[in-house]
This record gives sequence, C-alpha cells and structure tokens, in this order.
Amino acid sequence: MKRTYAVIACLPLVLLMVGCSEEPKSAATQKEPEKPAEPVTAQYALQKVYVTARSWAPEAQLLSMGNLDLKEVKSLGGKAGAWECTFVTERRHRARRYTYSVVAVTASNLPKGVSAGSEDAWHPAGQTRPFFIQAVKTDAVAAYEIAVKKGADYAKKHPDMPMKFLLEFTKELRNPAWRVVWGESVAMSNYSIYVDATTGAYVKTAR
Repeated sequence: MKRTYAVIACLPLVLLMVGCSEEPKSAATQKEPEKPAEPVTAQYALQKVYVTARSWAPEAQLLSMGNLDLKEVKSLGGKAGAWECTFVTERRHRARRYTYSVVAVTASNLPKGVSAGSEDAWHPAGQTRPFFIQAVKTDAVAAYEIAVKKGADYAKKHPDMPMKFLLEFTKELRNPAWRVVWGESVAMSNYSIYVDATTGAYVKTAR
C-alpha cells in the first residue's frame, strides 16, 4: 500500500518534467517562416521618412519623391520596394535626401528602413517648388490606375515597359502632381501622364 502511495505522489513531478521537456519543441513547431518583403505605397514611405526629416528641420517641405526599382522587390501598380524623397528648408537654404526601403541592398549601399543622405545647399530657383506633405492626398497607386486608363492604348502596346513615378510641384501646375512615366527614366521616356496629387484628377499627357 505504501508503494502505491509513493507512485501516486511522484506522478505530478513526472508530468511536470514531461511538460517542460516538450515546451521548446512546441514553440519551435509554431514558429512561422519570415514572410518575403513586399512593395509599399508612396504615402506609407512618405510618412516614415517625414518623421526623420522633421527631426532634421521641423519646417521641412517636400521637393520631390520618386520610386526606386529593386531587383529584390519588384514594383507593382504604384507600389515599390523603395522610395526616395528630397526635403528642403527654405529658412536655412538646405536640402537633404531620404530613402525608405523594405529590404537592405548591399550592392547599392541601401539600408532597410529610413536612411538620410548628406545636406546640400539649396536655393529656390527653377521650375520645381517645395510643398508640405499634407497636399499629397492621392497616392501613387491611384495615380497609376488613372494613368493606365488614360493611356490604355500606349500601355497595351508596351506591356513590359517599366514605369516610374515622380512627385513634384512645378510652376505650371495648380497642385503637386504625380508624373507616371513609361520608361527607365523621365529623360528616356516619350510618354507620361500627370495626375493631381491633391485632387486625384487627371491633368495632362506629355509625349
């Protein structure tokens, strides 16, 4: 009888030891594999970058923004794996470039997340004007959809042509606008469509 009591008394200890030995295995089984990086919208990247830009200059305004094509994360429908912004401060006449990337690209010296470049001298001149990010109410995704509809014939003829997105506020425009470009760059393109970044309206087609 005493032996039976001894066995029963040891049972909780045995069960506890079994539970402890199986816990790490269970945790390892439940661990999910890391998801591949996905492209992000321009507005998402802009908000991330703006926080850092404001720490550099509280009055910072956006001068331009564009997507960066990465082999690691393909651009898709107005989203990109990396975006580059140039902010300026009119008070100090300085400019600084910032990038936001969803992955680190060693070959391009592009870190993951927000990174800041060096300061440069800047003076308000030329066609491009700075503006506050609150004016960007239309994302590049919406600009892409409008551009594809307006340029349906051209897009159909060039289905594999890369597309670039450039956000600027030039003196000929009422508001900042997205320039949706078919081609490797603005300089090498012969077709692009402007979409108002504030109202989301189609502005014009440039050939």
